[in-house]
Amino acid sequence: MLLKRLAIPLAVGVVIVAVVLVIILAGTKSNHLELNLRIMKARTGALDENSSAAVLDFRVHNTSDVPFMVGQVEVDAIRPDGSVKQGQVISRQDINLVLQYNRFLGNQYNPVLVMRDRVKPHEEFDRMVAARFDLSQNDLEASKALRLRIQDADGAWFESDYKLH
Repeated sequence: MLLKRLAIPLAVGVVIVAVVLVIILAGTKSNHLELNLRIMKARTGALDENSSAAVLDFRVHNTSDVPFMVGQVEVDAIRPDGSVKQGQVISRQDINLVLQYNRFLGNQYNPVLVMRDRVKPHEEFDRMVAARFDLSQNDLEASKALRLRIQDADGAWFESDYKLH
């Protein structure tokens, strides 16, 4: 008898708590940093017989109400066996030289992403990054994907893969 009298107020209480939680979580959703990355194009080429380079053109979209500041950039090659070969990111100053002496990599279409670049809330733009790998061109092109990883200055990582096959 007591259980039946408490069932309705208990159920109403649970529903009220659930509604309050949904309102709180929905209200703070845009206050969490959310960065969408999409690699638009990847270009690869041999620098010599034992090393190669990859140039990635990508789009960045900050969908949150929080500004993003680049802390670190990594480019990885995902090998056919699933292992990861980390590339050495080429600096902004050196990208011009790499593209000038390796015309097969194409032209620079977008500004280079560098540390401390800022992405304002709801801003979207295109950038590029290049990396050198201790892999021959054939080994790099045999990789399953190239992975771009960008870290926020506060520590959060965001990534995007570009499938090579």
